[in-house]
Amino acid sequence: MNHHVSLRTRVLPAVTAAALLVPVVAGAAPASAATAPQVSCTSGKAGLAAKLQRDIAAALATRSGTVAVGLRDRTTNTTCTLRATVSYDSASVVKVTVLATLLWDAKKTNRYLTSRETTLATAMITKSDNAATTSLWNQLGVAKVKGFLAAAGMTRTVPGTGGYWGLTQINVTDEQRLLSLITARNTVLSDNGRAYILKLMGNVVTSQRWGTPAGAPSSVSKHVKNGWLQRATRGWRVHSVGTFQGGGHDYTISVLTDGNSSMSYGVNTIQAVAKVIHRDLFPTVPTASRYTPTTTPMEAHVAVPRG
Repeated sequence: MNHHVSLRTRVLPAVTAAALLVPVVAGAAPASAATAPQVSCTSGKAGLAAKLQRDIAAALATRSGTVAVGLRDRTTNTTCTLRATVSYDSASVVKVTVLATLLWDAKKTNRYLTSRETTLATAMITKSDNAATTSLWNQLGVAKVKGFLAAAGMTRTVPGTGGYWGLTQINVTDEQRLLSLITARNTVLSDNGRAYILKLMGNVVTSQRWGTPAGAPSSVSKHVKNGWLQRATRGWRVHSVGTFQGGGHDYTISVLTDGNSSMSYGVNTIQAVAKVIHRDLFPTVPTASRYTPTTTPMEAHVAVPRG
């Protein structure tokens, strides 16, 4: 039996609202790291860029490792970036790209996903199932993944080789572009396809709902995909990407990290950044009305080459 995720789409012309954006830049590392990249923010809302920049920089001031940050809020025309084009091993974050590739490929022939595909996709996103991901990755093949990346404009993302999808090279710029495609009408993904991705990202199991949702108002819809990976060099890679809508805001956050001493250290770094972003976008929402992630974050182990 086929799962009725329609891949047909009717696309509206993209409209970009012009706004006066004032860039704000400040350090995102201790003073001793004088050459470190800096957080850069712009906003159509007076004072917001400066506040976000200060608070993100402060959240990272005492953290070790290499952190990349992306924020985009359509409502206030706000963006923040840090190390936007630096590449990281993807770990399980690439699973959103795998699902988007599957939907993009099916859309080209206007077919529904099969029952097998929906079962695998659900396990891949909601439980971060690695075997399901490998099945879909092998079904699609690297050529189709590259085809989706080209169509999506994710020009700096490089698929992992030798079947190691967790070693796909990702960056904040392309992850933010992917989240933008998922959350707004476009020619790459159908409306129903986008809704399907968001549905699965909104149903991630509790133990994996850490990261970018931390500190978001309880009334805001949250869709997340996380990943972690330990390697012999540069320690733990820990990442989180999320989309959020409600309370007058429509925004996406990507935080990629490596050089962490443990998974928990990386999770705490990501959540420190997420909390100040949500707080600055919703300054009047009390702490009691904000989302508190699990205190025992979990993710699936991603296979990497030995040595």
